[in-house]
Amino acid sequence: MKIETIDFFYLSMPEILDIGDGSQDALLVRIRAGNYEGWGECEASPLVSIASLVCPMSHSACKPVQDSVLGQNLESVEDIARIGNLVRANSLDLLQADHTLSGIDIALWDLLGKKMELPIYNLLGYPRAYSKIPYASQLFGDTPQETFQKAQQVRRQGYRATKFGWGPFGKGTVKMDEDQVHAAREGLGKDGILMIDAGTVWVDDVGAASLRLRVLQDCQVLWLEEPFVSGALKSYKKLSTLSGSVKLAGGEGCHNYYMAQQMIDYAGIGFIQIDTGRAGGITTSKQIADYAHANGVTYVNHTFTTHLALSASLQPYAGLKEDNLCEYPVEPKSLAVELTPTKILPDSNGQIHLPDAPGLGIMPDLHTIRKYLVDVEIKAKGRVLYRTPTL
Repeated sequence: MKIETIDFFYLSMPEILDIGDGSQDALLVRIRAGNYEGWGECEASPLVSIASLVCPMSHSACKPVQDSVLGQNLESVEDIARIGNLVRANSLDLLQADHTLSGIDIALWDLLGKKMELPIYNLLGYPRAYSKIPYASQLFGDTPQETFQKAQQVRRQGYRATKFGWGPFGKGTVKMDEDQVHAAREGLGKDGILMIDAGTVWVDDVGAASLRLRVLQDCQVLWLEEPFVSGALKSYKKLSTLSGSVKLAGGEGCHNYYMAQQMIDYAGIGFIQIDTGRAGGITTSKQIADYAHANGVTYVNHTFTTHLALSASLQPYAGLKEDNLCEYPVEPKSLAVELTPTKILPDSNGQIHLPDAPGLGIMPDLHTIRKYLVDVEIKAKGRVLYRTPTL
């Protein structure tokens, strides 16, 4: 079975807002081989990743991603790893390659799972997928009162855990941040699991981050996520020695195995958060999950888009029983809501379960793709390199 086509579909809301919400656009990947097709999703700026798929070769280590994928044999999970390694070798200097590969890798796993009539987690070696506790992932309100109301709402909806991030947090005074965290805790209740995401707002400033530790400790926050950018390992490590009961979390900015490995080894984090749509797909994410598990760091998925991406993000650690938290976006835009008729919804116990179906167990709706599809054409030297494919 050879890979015959790779189609990228750029979807977008009619208006993109300047907020930390990744569900406003999407880049879907469809791969066809033999009589099968698989779907994936890249967590990246769609147009940039499309360009990296089709760009003219610059030199031997800067080739378009599609050149390493089209025509390749796909018969086993080993072939998926081989294709990924080929992309990295041939597109070494194409810095968007890992983001682009991520969606391709997910689609390859989905296709192979359908061919072999097995869920992806089985192909990864897990005999079963354990349920996860979804934490309602949402942005801070513009005011503490709005944050309080958001926390109350998710608790009424049955969520035992929630995470607030971005918005005004870290951009004003310490008192303003303290008010936000207290509001979140009060709205969620004393027994709820609360996490805070700083969205890299302090870059590498340990002093600024440490000023918020007292309120996080007082409000029994489980983790402080991304106080710094992913590469600021020394800052992470120093803050981890000061944070006490509050663990540090990070890793969504890691776009290969080695970046995640270094965070696990040197950043002092308690939780590693990996996005399959960025880190190189399910293949790389499973490697990271295994390494984290072996080194006492809890693996958590990162996703803030569609349920297609949610399914992909859960597969790499589906069989790890103790790593039981999962990010679950509760404020997605209509694009993300409508994309998949099948949803991964909390059960009566407030837990979620992966579909027991071949591949990802979730398919995108073609009508929704057409509704949000962006028409794109890329030309160079008078030749069309990409044109929005037909469905």
